[in-house]
Amino acid sequence: MIRSLAPALALATLLLGAASSAPLGERLAPCLACHGAQGTSETEGVPSLGAQQADYVVTQLFQFRERQREAAPMNEMAAGLSDDDLRAFADALAALPAPVAAGGPPDPALAARAQALVSKHQCNSCHGADLAGRDALPRIRGQREDYLKAALAAYRSNARPGYDPAMNEVAQTLKDDEIADLAAYIARL
Repeated sequence: MIRSLAPALALATLLLGAASSAPLGERLAPCLACHGAQGTSETEGVPSLGAQQADYVVTQLFQFRERQREAAPMNEMAAGLSDDDLRAFADALAALPAPVAAGGPPDPALAARAQALVSKHQCNSCHGADLAGRDALPRIRGQREDYLKAALAAYRSNARPGYDPAMNEVAQTLKDDEIADLAAYIARL
């Protein structure tokens, strides 16, 4: 997946760097090519950013820019962004429509298992009652299932440090089947 995106991402990096004075819509085009122009990503492993909390996006872009969070295409893209750029990009992405849930509604058994996990780990206390996020905490509702699985596994292994240790701490106790249930359920909300 990453190899097939490499030429497009290299071009996006060049365009963003060369066109820093270009209108925001033009500068966002490479972002939307991967993350979804209508808020829902169709690219495996790439999160949907529609209706994402702007403060969360600013923080993530800052972490990519400062290499506090490593993801080659994102680190390259964010390298030349000013603080004003971070805010402008975040506000534009937050204004996109919320992601369209994939896979139809969860079956009742999956929903029951996942709801028990959401309750046990108090996901709603940070991500909101409807898991749509708040303030600097991300919207996870309707996120890509493959992305949710990968993110939870990375938090569990500490390969993805959070700017707050809460996710790493919560994920430490998750088993593979619980990660799969949470991802499948949350993606279908």
